Amino acid sequence: MPATEPQLMEALRAVLDPELHISIVELDMVKNVAVEDGGRRVTVTVALTVAGCPMRTEITERVTSALLPLDGVEEVDVQLTVMTETELSAVRQKMGARNGNGGGAAAAGGQPLGHEKGVPNPFMNPESRTRILGISSGKGGVGKSSVSVNLAVALAQAGHSVGILDADVYGFSVPKMLGIDGDPVVIDDMIVPPVAYGVSCISIGFFVGDDQPVMWRGPMLHKALEQFLVDVYWGDPEFLVVDMPPGTGDVALSMSQYLPRSEIYVVTTPQAAAQRVAQRTAYMAKKVNMALRGVIENMSWFTGDDGKRYELFGRGGGAALAADLGVPLLAQLPLVPALREGGDVGRPITASDPTSDAAVAFEALAKAIVARGATRVFRPELTIR
Repeated sequence: MPATEPQLMEALRAVLDPELHISIVELDMVKNVAVEDGGRRVTVTVALTVAGCPMRTEITERVTSALLPLDGVEEVDVQLTVMTETELSAVRQKMGARNGNGGGAAAAGGQPLGHEKGVPNPFMNPESRTRILGISSGKGGVGKSSVSVNLAVALAQAGHSVGILDADVYGFSVPKMLGIDGDPVVIDDMIVPPVAYGVSCISIGFFVGDDQPVMWRGPMLHKALEQFLVDVYWGDPEFLVVDMPPGTGDVALSMSQYLPRSEIYVVTTPQAAAQRVAQRTAYMAKKVNMALRGVIENMSWFTGDDGKRYELFGRGGGAALAADLGVPLLAQLPLVPALREGGDVGRPITASDPTSDAAVAFEALAKAIVARGATRVFRPELTIR
């Protein structure tokens, strides 16, 4: 017997939009399904969210692959169209609900959503499962961004849903380190972050040129962080890794307001001078009531061609800092040229060379962070009256 329309729709339910990672059936992208020529030929009309969608070929291939295995189907004709403004608003509202804000202002009054239009911060929702991992350092040059990127990839490789927020607005580098050269997709004022190595990424680097300096005072930084949290479709990931700017400035203060559940992990090098500077960011985290969870020592040693380990930046700084702060030293990461090279060309070492010493160390770090569990557990059913 030829496949029926319900059977075709059920098969299409498994097809995910390659950018939104949601079923095209759930998003109402499938506008028509027709069975022709005794069931041998199936015609499917799919409405894209964006005209000229760069993933149109990928969507066509996914729809075709989903339907060809059905009994009797020998040919699949995928016709592409574009959603109307009303249909886009409906998609935006569904994504808002999945993003943890229950549809926000659109659900309440049908108005466009946006950080200035009453949309709540999804990471403030007590029902959010997301653990916020703030990767911090007292100063630049200790490899904080490399740690952030490779930790995020290691978590994704372990099967977790992960996003990374490049909050280092002045020194943004995360998109390049992940090899992302495309722009985010904007759907009815909602920003859909691009994905690389299983990690969703947002950064000011998508909105300014590589050679363009960001010259903002505190209020602009504050608003940028707010917009990255509420106008971006994160989809309630298990982990949101935040690559924080070095030091104890405006962004760190804004994080304490917008992401009070943040877990702070301090990156340092083994040398005593770096340890002393790193203490400042740790003490700031305590002062603004963000949980300080551990120390990560980077550039701990270099292994020469003779197989010997050379401690180029001294030793003991990470352990001493962890002892002073009363938190564990979670990882000692080796100084590896491939780690730097991977960041330069957009191939994180955790993905390009997963058996290397550095990648294994990041894998162990990810496991240690997962094993520690969330620092604060919110129970929405418990309320004070």
